[in-house]
Amino acid sequence: MKKRYTEEQIIGFLKEAEAGTPVKELCRRHGFSEASYYTWRYKFGGMDVSDAKRLKALETENSRLKRLLAESLLENEVTREALRKKW
Repeated sequence: MKKRYTEEQIIGFLKEAEAGTPVKELCRRHGFSEASYYTWRYKFGGMDVSDAKRLKALETENSRLKRLLAESLLENEVTREALRKKW
């Protein structure tokens, strides 16, 4: 899924709002909804760009580890099933 805005851009928008730009004006100027702004504020509020990059790296690693765990559990289940049939 292609995102329209990078984490750096989103954090820039949030910093603009913190500096006093009204949310409605900010949304209109950059072309996103207020709902998107508040979702981003919830996720990225108070972060710097380096924090957002670290968050993205951790989310990617977490996804990889979950996939590995699922594959391992499936392999274990297949092995158990094969052993049950053998006896």
